[in-house]
Amino acid sequence: MQKKSIVVHSGGMDSSLCLALAIRDFDANNVLSISFSYGQRHAAELMRAQRICQAWHVDHVILDIPCLQKITDNALINANREITVNTDGTPSTLVVGRNGLMARLAAIHANYLGADFIYMGVIEVESANSGYRDCKRSYIDLLQDILRIDLANPSFEIRTPLIYMTKYATMELGYQLGVLEFLLQEAITCYRGVANMGCQQCSACHLRNTGIREFLQHHPEFVMPYDFI
Repeated sequence: MQKKSIVVHSGGMDSSLCLALAIRDFDANNVLSISFSYGQRHAAELMRAQRICQAWHVDHVILDIPCLQKITDNALINANREITVNTDGTPSTLVVGRNGLMARLAAIHANYLGADFIYMGVIEVESANSGYRDCKRSYIDLLQDILRIDLANPSFEIRTPLIYMTKYATMELGYQLGVLEFLLQEAITCYRGVANMGCQQCSACHLRNTGIREFLQHHPEFVMPYDFI
């Protein structure tokens, strides 16, 4: 199997938008979606990623990283921990090194499949507003440099097309791509795995719903696929 690009795909809005962009740039047959099962709090995101890929006719694989639960602890892999902000300002949902680990595994597979690109749906607003230090482009640039050495491929890229966007801007992008209504219905962003408006308590829900509200102010004609308060 040969591919031109791999998308690290959680089943959430941002990574699914990256998948839509990769399909636009390379065609569905040349794109692979990779999701990761690492003992996360809910499996709903993996099922949603699979459904999105089926609808868009994209090959999809799920890689297991069960060891994460053995070497670290956080509210995304431990349902007994509260979803909150720690005393040092970092979220309890921060999985240390997760983005770097996923990027490395995706890059190894991309190299094997002949692909020079991976896409990741990281956004710096997540770092600024939520304490996710591995969502910065400076972090991705360092990681990219290391992977170019590992893969002996100076052309290898980690593409982060949403990196400087606000959540409102991502909604506009989805609208322009013609996938917004579908992804609002199918993608799950909530840390608790709640569909549609989510739990409305975690930071992921707050950022997403704030972006939706701003989008609706600019597009009052847009009809939400579910009741939005």
